[in-house]
Amino acid sequence: MKFFPLLLALSAPPFLTGCVISVGGDGDSGYSSDWQEREYNNRKHIANLERDMAYESVVRRMGVADFNELHQKEDGVVRVLYYRTQRTMDDGVTSKDECTPLVFRDGRLIGWGEKAYAEI
Repeated sequence: MKFFPLLLALSAPPFLTGCVISVGGDGDSGYSSDWQEREYNNRKHIANLERDMAYESVVRRMGVADFNELHQKEDGVVRVLYYRTQRTMDDGVTSKDECTPLVFRDGRLIGWGEKAYAEI
């Protein structure tokens, strides 16, 4: 009877094997594809923008911006929306240098990109 627990312990491993469930895939996490898809969609939408579009129309198309600025200028109110379009650092945090600015003056799209932002 003393050997029964030892015999049980030695014979149990073949019966205790189980299935291994892989979550994620070949090194690509769901997080990775999420940001890639988001950046691709933002670039795709930006490529279809046209000057003089209304602010509300652009926001409906693009969704919530990553950053938002509002400037009062002598020639009107300037609003800048930043949408993430390219990853620069793998830190999980979106920064303005990873975004494309969309520039609006008095509720109308006047341009996008760094050059448009520099001209305000």
